[in-house]
Amino acid sequence: MTSNPESLQYRRARALGPASRLFYREPLHIVRGIGTSLFDADGVEYLDAYNNVPVVGHCHPRVVDAQNRQAGLLNTHTRYLSDHIVDYAERLLATFPADLSNIMFTCSGSEAVDLAVRIARHGRAGTGIIVTENAYHGTTAAVAAISPSLGTGQPLGADVRVVPSPHRLDDVASAFPAAVQTAVDDLNRHGHGVAAFIADSIFSSDGVVSDPVGFLCGAAEVVRSAGGLYIADEVQPGFGRTGAHMWGFDRHHVVPDMAVLGKPMGNGMPIAATVLRPDLAEQFGSQIRYFNTFAGNPVAIAAADAVLDVIEDEELIGNAQRVGAYLKSQLQRMSSDLPRISEIRGAGLFLGVDVVDDDGRPDRGEADRLVNGYRDARVLIGSAGQGNSVLKIRPPLPFSMNDADRFLTVTEQLLASR
Repeated sequence: MTSNPESLQYRRARALGPASRLFYREPLHIVRGIGTSLFDADGVEYLDAYNNVPVVGHCHPRVVDAQNRQAGLLNTHTRYLSDHIVDYAERLLATFPADLSNIMFTCSGSEAVDLAVRIARHGRAGTGIIVTENAYHGTTAAVAAISPSLGTGQPLGADVRVVPSPHRLDDVASAFPAAVQTAVDDLNRHGHGVAAFIADSIFSSDGVVSDPVGFLCGAAEVVRSAGGLYIADEVQPGFGRTGAHMWGFDRHHVVPDMAVLGKPMGNGMPIAATVLRPDLAEQFGSQIRYFNTFAGNPVAIAAADAVLDVIEDEELIGNAQRVGAYLKSQLQRMSSDLPRISEIRGAGLFLGVDVVDDDGRPDRGEADRLVNGYRDARVLIGSAGQGNSVLKIRPPLPFSMNDADRFLTVTEQLLASR
C-alpha cells in the first residue's frame, strides 16, 4: 500500500481499517459504470466479468428511471398498505414453485440468510446447520458462524457441520448425500439435531459446481428425513444466472423449503428476501414479531420490479445460456493444451476455472497472477475455492458475444505469456 498520506488508498485504510479489503494488487478507483463496462477516475474502461449484483448491467436506464421516479414520490417503511410491494411480491413468487408462496423482505442477503436460519430453528427439535467446507452465506454473527470461507479466525458454531465440496467427490450423486448423512449423524450424536442444510446451488465459494444435475435432491432428502429443512442460497446463482432457469435449484429438479435472495434482486439497491413455504411463515410469524424498517421500501421495490422487466424484455436468461455455453466451450478448447488449467465448471454466466501447478495441485499463486493479469488487461474477474485457486467468472447478464470474445482474447494472451 502506498505510504503517501494524501492518497485515497492511504486515507481509506486509515478510516476503514484492515477488515475492509480491496481487490487486486493495484486497486481500482472506479467512478462510473454502464452495462458490462466500468470506468476508473482516468476514464479507462474495464470489462466487468465478475460483478453479479448489477444483474441487468450497471446503471441500466430502466432501473435507474424507476427508482428515481419512486424516490420523488415516497420512500418509507412497509407498515402502510402499498400496491407496489404486493404486486411485486406476487410477480416474483410466480417464478417459484407453488410450494413457495410467501416472501419476507430484507435489505441484504446476509439478513435473508439470518432470517431463514431463525425460521429453520424455530419450532424444531434440532438446531444443527450443515454447510459445505468453503461456504460463504453472509456477515451477521449467526451467518458468519455458518460461513467457513471467512477463515479460521471466525469460529463456526458448535452445532455447525461441514461437508466436502461436491467437486472433490467421486460419484457425487451418491457421495454427497452420504456426506450429508454423516454430518446428520454427528449432529445427532452430539445432541444438536438438525435444523437445516443450506447450500448455494452453484457452490460458488467452493469453486463453482454445476454438475451432475440432480445431486442436491439426495442431500435434501437426507436432511428432511432427519427433521430438517433445505435452504437454497440463490444470492449468486439466482435471477437466471445459470441459464435456462430463473433459479439455481431448478437445474437440480429440487424444491427447497426456503430460498434466500440478495442484492441482484434490485440491481444493487438494498433489497433481498427469504421465500418460503406458507406453513413455515405461519409457524414463525404467529409467534415471533418480525419487522425490518427499510426492507421492501418503495424505491427498492421499484428497482426490483424494473429488474424483472429487463430480464424478461431483453431475454437475459436465454442470453446467459447462449453466451455462457460459448464462453465455456471456448475455454475448454483452449485448456486442452494447457497443463495449468485442469477443469472448467459452471452453467450459464457463472464459470469456475481450476488453476493447478505442474504436479496438478491447486496453485493459488498462478491464479493470483492470472486475476491480476486480467485486471492489467482491463478485464475484471475474481477467485474462489479453498486457497483461491479457482478463477471465478460471473459477469452481468447482458454480457454479449463480443464481450466473451474480448475476454477470450485476453485469456489467450495471458496463458501464452506463462
